[in-house]
Amino acid sequence: MAALTPRPLAAGAFAPFGDVLSFDPAKALLVNGGNALRSNLPARLACSTGEPRLALYRVEAQRLPLTIAVMEHHPNSSQAFMPLAAERFLVVVAPTAADGSPDVLRCEAFVGQRGQGFNYYAGVWHAPIVALDAGGDFLMLIWEQGVSADCRVQRLSRPIQIVSDPR
Repeated sequence: MAALTPRPLAAGAFAPFGDVLSFDPAKALLVNGGNALRSNLPARLACSTGEPRLALYRVEAQRLPLTIAVMEHHPNSSQAFMPLAAERFLVVVAPTAADGSPDVLRCEAFVGQRGQGFNYYAGVWHAPIVALDAGGDFLMLIWEQGVSADCRVQRLSRPIQIVSDPR
């Protein structure tokens, strides 16, 4: 079993897999008659087919260490998550191996926190969303056709053990 220690979710480290989404006061625009600030997020949202789907995920809490035995990807769409009520969460990603499966030996793990969201690029292998410490709600955006090709799930022949918490 591969052992992996997560690190904080940061734009540079996560860049090969997607975008980190958070409010940037330096780039915010004053809107709504001066009563609000708008910060456009750097998400590179993409889809080749399907309709946009906005969903709410209610995720039960899990604790580290944790074994990841399944990964999934969405070949035709990016997928964005924004925590609504979650303090911390785990993001586990992997590049695609030559045979099209997740490259478990090159997996990376990140811990995000309140105020951060993320956007997986289309085709990026990832573990299901994990809330740490306490359960939480996440807003999710994806494009889907409503067919099995929207989401490919793969059981890992070599599970990944997330071993410690970077607090």
